[in-house]
Amino acid sequence: MRQFEYAAPKSTQQAVTLLGANWSQAQILAGGTDLLGLMKDDIETPKRVVNIKDVGGLDRVRTEQDRLAIGALARLSEVADSAEIRKRYPMLAFAVDDAASPQIRNMATMGGNLCQRPRCWYFRSGFGLLAMQDGKSMVEAGDNRNHAIIGNEGPAKFVSPSTIAPALIAYNAEVTIAGPKGARSIPLAKFFRIPQSQNEREHDLQPNEIVTEILLPGKMPLPTHTAQYEIRQKAAFDWPMALASVALWMDGRTVRKANVILGAVAPIPWVSKEAAAELEGKPLNQKTIEAAAKAAVSIAKPLSKNGYKVQLIQVAVKRALLQAAEGARA
Repeated sequence: MRQFEYAAPKSTQQAVTLLGANWSQAQILAGGTDLLGLMKDDIETPKRVVNIKDVGGLDRVRTEQDRLAIGALARLSEVADSAEIRKRYPMLAFAVDDAASPQIRNMATMGGNLCQRPRCWYFRSGFGLLAMQDGKSMVEAGDNRNHAIIGNEGPAKFVSPSTIAPALIAYNAEVTIAGPKGARSIPLAKFFRIPQSQNEREHDLQPNEIVTEILLPGKMPLPTHTAQYEIRQKAAFDWPMALASVALWMDGRTVRKANVILGAVAPIPWVSKEAAAELEGKPLNQKTIEAAAKAAVSIAKPLSKNGYKVQLIQVAVKRALLQAAEGARA
């Protein structure tokens, strides 16, 4: 690991002033479960590490103006154990409680989970976010078993690593970001973006900005039926090969509104408008569930070695919808 300066601010404003104009100047340390590994592997080489663990108020889970605010420093284990979250947002509690391992959940933070870098083995081996060599994609020509099948038309072939973000997006969550010009809030779905060049990042976050909290809606009616389904190679401490988070607003047996979010198959948590269109205004039954699952993969463009993911994400959508249909907010 290379030498670096160390700073421990006490406020968000102090933390922002310690960050730099580019990513090589400074990096934020929260739980450290991702950053320390990246620094040891020489993927991230910041001149300064800004430890925000002592910044007050960022570790709270509180109700604010009928919305639930989850501080960026809230530990995954604390969120999973929150009685209010388990009651009002059960799919989120399930997703958080199922992430990583108990040891990591006791260290990792909600903000860090959203901001973690891709697990793409080309990126983690030092070939850059887009893994380009001589103007050509190393992913397309190489081993792409775990890469994107949707949203991969451009140079980005990695998959978004967070298994919590899809559940949050299904609940229409927002994220608040602090920077030198003050605070701004954006829908979490727009926080993730697909980079088109090596100089771009996969998050709508500047080097001198900090994610401070996640906001979950409370005023509008919450979805009546929710579920998340992951397909992994092993049951524990593994990243999924495919994931689906679904949130349904029902009028009796009819789906009034549907959010279907796909994970581990695109560079961003993918909002499947095609699957939602097959559900909205229709009864939730075997026929519509099958149609939604097929629609979810209608835009898939698998690479040379990851065609299996087309079937997996179709199964994940189908089983998430079947689980959601079994009970309210399940």
